Amino acid sequence: MRAMREYAARRGWAITLQIKEVGSGAVERELRSQLLAAARRREIDVVLVWRLDRWGRSLVDLVVTLKELASLGVGFVSLTEALDLTTPTGRAMAGLLSVFAEFEHEILRERIRAGIAEARLNGKHLGRPLTVGKKASQIRKLHLAGVSKAQIARQLDIGRTSVRRILATYFRKK
Repeated sequence: MRAMREYAARRGWAITLQIKEVGSGAVERELRSQLLAAARRREIDVVLVWRLDRWGRSLVDLVVTLKELASLGVGFVSLTEALDLTTPTGRAMAGLLSVFAEFEHEILRERIRAGIAEARLNGKHLGRPLTVGKKASQIRKLHLAGVSKAQIARQLDIGRTSVRRILATYFRKK
């Protein structure tokens, strides 16, 4: 924090908001959200961070938020990586980051598609689990054969309430 305050002083910037977010694995980063809200309200001109990984959790997240800040006219500086998006060179570097983020995103999509295809080839069921309704004919047959509802539920590994519901629907239709 001291190094960032000194950097801001050298650049002649007034510090309007200083945050220190703890909990690197947190999904919701409330203080970062507050900082972005301040940027949207035009209360800040530059965001200064110690390292890029302190700002974005992934390359895609980083690029999306950097684009938002740029569209708001808010500069971005990462002190340790010497990335300064307030300069033309820094903006060029942000463009490169964007290209790599898109590349990372496409590779991830390809891996997901390949994994799904492999799972299908191995006969793995994808999507929502099969519903109990698929076992309705078995339930009716067992019930007509005199098997109790509790035994049907145990035999088919489903809940007794599901057995009752399916039988009630079946007998209502008749």
